Amino acid sequence: MDFAAYENREGVRMSFNAWPCSRIEATRIVLPTGALVTPGKSIPEMPVLPYEPVVCEGCQGVLNPHCMVDYARKSWRCCLCDCMNNLPRNYHEINPQNLPAELFPTYTTVEYTMTNKNVKAPCFMIVLDTACPREELQDAKDSIGQLLALLPEECYVGLITFGATVTVHELSGTSPLPRSYVLRGTKDVTQEKVKKLLGLELTAQEYATYDKNTGSQVANELSAKSRFLLPVSECEFVLSNILEDLQPDCFPREKGQRPYRATGAAIAVASGVLAEAHSAQGARVMVFTTGPCTVGPGTIVGRDAEEDLRSHRDLDKNSAKHFKDATKFYNSMGIRLATSSHALDVFACSLDQVGLAEMKLAVDQTGGQVILAEQVGAENFRKSLRKMFARREDGTLEMLFNGTFSAFCTPHVMVQGCIGPVSALAVKSKSISENEVGLGQTTSWRMCAFTPSTSIAVYYEIVNQHSNPLPHGQPFYLQFCCRYKLSTGEIRLRCTTVARRWVESSAAPEIIGGFDQEACAVLMARVATFRTENEEAFDLLRWLDRTLIRAGTKFGEYRKDEPETFRLPPNVAIYPQFMFNLRRSPFLQTANNSPDETAFYRLALGRESVLNCLLMIQPTLTMYSMNGPPQPTMLDVTSITPDTILLLDGYFFVVVHSGTTIAQWRKANYQDLPDYAHFKQLLAQPVGDAHQLAESRCPTPRLVECDQGGSQARFLLAKLNPSNTHQTQHQSGWEQQQNFGGGEIIFTDDISLSVFMQHLAKLAVAS
Repeated sequence: MDFAAYENREGVRMSFNAWPCSRIEATRIVLPTGALVTPGKSIPEMPVLPYEPVVCEGCQGVLNPHCMVDYARKSWRCCLCDCMNNLPRNYHEINPQNLPAELFPTYTTVEYTMTNKNVKAPCFMIVLDTACPREELQDAKDSIGQLLALLPEECYVGLITFGATVTVHELSGTSPLPRSYVLRGTKDVTQEKVKKLLGLELTAQEYATYDKNTGSQVANELSAKSRFLLPVSECEFVLSNILEDLQPDCFPREKGQRPYRATGAAIAVASGVLAEAHSAQGARVMVFTTGPCTVGPGTIVGRDAEEDLRSHRDLDKNSAKHFKDATKFYNSMGIRLATSSHALDVFACSLDQVGLAEMKLAVDQTGGQVILAEQVGAENFRKSLRKMFARREDGTLEMLFNGTFSAFCTPHVMVQGCIGPVSALAVKSKSISENEVGLGQTTSWRMCAFTPSTSIAVYYEIVNQHSNPLPHGQPFYLQFCCRYKLSTGEIRLRCTTVARRWVESSAAPEIIGGFDQEACAVLMARVATFRTENEEAFDLLRWLDRTLIRAGTKFGEYRKDEPETFRLPPNVAIYPQFMFNLRRSPFLQTANNSPDETAFYRLALGRESVLNCLLMIQPTLTMYSMNGPPQPTMLDVTSITPDTILLLDGYFFVVVHSGTTIAQWRKANYQDLPDYAHFKQLLAQPVGDAHQLAESRCPTPRLVECDQGGSQARFLLAKLNPSNTHQTQHQSGWEQQQNFGGGEIIFTDDISLSVFMQHLAKLAVAS
């Protein structure tokens, strides 16, 4: 079964493509039944229909090719809830030879153009940290200038700067002098408070003469949209002048003290301004910060430089004194922003932590973007910003806004929940399961902002009773509808309907034949990382191990109590490797990572496509040599040889690793000699491939070039299977054969993949 073909046609990957027909049989397959949906994926064959969809009166599902249509009675039967519906009048002329596009058998994914009476372009509120050195502030201003050049002219933009105080800048340009409002950075402010402080309220006399339909001149002059948020085409000159005159925060800073930085208050003010002027429209709060919040709501660390930023050990011991209060504040900010369909982006340009661990939930539930860099002027930061504002062929931004994602299913299936950059909506349905996974108790979720690569994991529970078996081979249907807004203000509704089949038992060959081990690994990884918020990593590792052992017992071929006979079918054979690498990954192991880095990794895993998530879990390794073209090689320490170059793609970083012989030749400048042109080409090819990989991603991964035995080689060694360690005493013949080429030794206490598989086989075949 070609799972990639399904994804290219539908934008959906499922862990099992044939489902057991009862609740009892479903529990026996051990692994989750779920789907990874990419609602913004580019599908070339997908039609865009210039009208609104026909909706079922019973379940609100959309008419699709799997529905039965009665051409004589002008009605149709919903394939999801089996409800009969009348066709609208404009469909009365249809017949088998004259079908609308949504009934074509090949169009299981279609997009509808929805009517929009209030067409508004998205808004970008820039929140800039000025509590930084002059050089960094200049780099930040240059980056914002680059951002303005990337925005379409009709998009709205605003500017807020912060240090010890929060400054809201007017962009209207009607005053001969620049005007701004300075607010205290020590207190949280609500939307109503922002209205009052910025003079957005009408007096009693003005309100009495105000007409909601036509407005009034006074109201228009006072509105935030005419003062603080304007289209790029109208305010670019004023905004450029404000940025040019902007100076570092002038508040005095004592020796041995951190600067005053009111990040939390600035986000609260930005949220209030956007909620007042651009509510229920696409908007992003883009925070450019160079350090942690040190004053006011959302404080991460005190101003005393002797106070250390919290570490994972502090969080485990519950000794981070600011963590709970800061997390509570930023979570409330996330709810405020999500209610108005606004996203929170964090661009952290600092060698130190900035508080992303506390902001994680706010960023996640609003679909915001995170970019980590060592400084604002870093090249990978500039590239990430350009990629974030990339455009489609028609000139619109790739990013999508103000989305609502809904899942519909047949009565024999219930929705357990969803994991992704979403927030739950209070939509009740008969299809809601009591067993919650991720964000449950609903079938609809808000997606404030997302990209073409954003994927949503939906988890299902089969509830059909064993006493009421479904016929073997009978189809069932799942539908995913995503309503979103383009950067032009146009509203689209994408509807995807997938059909799969029931099988009579969990032992049916169709279960294994339709098992997508890659999608299942990502579904398991998302559940594990989601549960890290409330559970200990050790308990999660034990849960992963128990689940893998049960899966091995279920799907493996073996004789009882004979581990050497244990074999896994091809469709399941690589799944244990994914779990082995997931256990060692930074998603579950926090050693050598700060809380901010861990939050960044987990945010990315919870939203990227299946292929990107697999790279995060299990990187790919490519070998370059003079003996032939580049070829994939095993992710093992034995792949390191003196005369080869390795290219490791770990999604967050790309490593070009040269063997000792290659490094010596390069240092001797052999590549500059005419007789060694082939060696020069060998050196250039992996670096070129690495740059090509980096250009296609946002955020741009870190590029590491290192030599065997060098300090930077740790980026490669940390990802390799430690089949050779300082503790290895007895090796299998296979490992000895691999080591004959001159592999390296890793100093670690981690077990190797072969030992992991031996233990799995021993436990899976046990009576």
